[in-house]
Amino acid sequence: MPLAEKRILLVISGGIAAYKSLDLIRRLRERGAEVRPVMTAGAQQFVTPLAVGALSSGHVYTDLFSREDEQDVGHIRLARDCDLIVVAPATADLMAKMANGLADDLASTVLLATDRPVLVAPAMNPKMWAHAATRRNVETLRNDDITFIGPNAGEMAESGEAGFGRMAEPLEIVAAVEALLDGGAKPLAGRTAVVTSGPTHEPIDPVRYIANRSSGRQGHAIAAALARLGADVTLVSGPVTIPDPKGVKVIHVEQAAEMLDAVLARLPADIAVMVAAVADWRVATLNTEKIKKQPGEGPPPLMLTENPDILKTVGHSDKRPTVVVGFAAETQDVESNGRVKLQKKGADLIVANDVSPETGIMGGTRNSVKLITAEGIEAWPDLSKEDVADRLAGWIATRLT
Repeated sequence: MPLAEKRILLVISGGIAAYKSLDLIRRLRERGAEVRPVMTAGAQQFVTPLAVGALSSGHVYTDLFSREDEQDVGHIRLARDCDLIVVAPATADLMAKMANGLADDLASTVLLATDRPVLVAPAMNPKMWAHAATRRNVETLRNDDITFIGPNAGEMAESGEAGFGRMAEPLEIVAAVEALLDGGAKPLAGRTAVVTSGPTHEPIDPVRYIANRSSGRQGHAIAAALARLGADVTLVSGPVTIPDPKGVKVIHVEQAAEMLDAVLARLPADIAVMVAAVADWRVATLNTEKIKKQPGEGPPPLMLTENPDILKTVGHSDKRPTVVVGFAAETQDVESNGRVKLQKKGADLIVANDVSPETGIMGGTRNSVKLITAEGIEAWPDLSKEDVADRLAGWIATRLT
């Protein structure tokens, strides 16, 4: 049995999806796992400790101040005496506690005291999942090496509500558990990837420069997502104000020519994801002194020359990676421009999006993309940039298997 003798601590928090935890216990146990349940007070409003205990065939832990369970500091024993902690469902409230190090009940105390891997299966209303506070907490937890499964899209318990927020199905969670306990099986283990991110700054003089608007959030998130799937990732980043992602080698550059050199130096590679908003032009001759305004004279002419096309260079290189992904930031004709770019650049996939000012995508935390391949176009719903990154990393992993 794949999970024979594995000890799973299952934290059940308060939400309607708690009923799925009953099936999850059954699925884990039929694969040989021992399941110890911890229930929050909210969880007990949806499923009873009696039902959970009957399926787990063991004690159900509910109280941080239980005289019986805490005689030997039980919350520490629970936190350490397991192979993996699964939080399913994980409410917005519990994730907020986890992200901020709060410990005011047994579940949050166990999660703060553990040194074991943690798998979180969020479940909440779509508006709660999309809220800026939840997105900040999710980003913090990801940076703390917490693994997520879901949420999925679909109908909510509330009438007329639909979107991302449904807890992953029990068998999906079981598969994630098996992957984490199988040495953290990584579909991209042994693969190399190079990712570009952020803008480039093309100097006009020592003070001024030409640039595109880009925060680097999407590229950095993709680099981190590929690393979580086991890839050896090099991120070539233009000037950004966000921190370097964990588990990724980062090369900082300023100009497009520097970015191209850094990318080519990492080839051959299995994966190239060119996300950076590279400035298309630079000045033909760099002014070594600040250009001064002259009384009675108009602005000086700027003679521009074209920057190297990094995506096209990589897509047609004799060291071309197996999977080449480019991004197309458009303000009109998103699909048609994306198709043209796919063909001209030699890419396997173009991730196209509308970056018109009203979308808030440039510099924002969310993205709405269309995947353009030779086979067709797939539109994804509005997602956080981290969720786009996770989905794209999964697409790449599938392409390589």
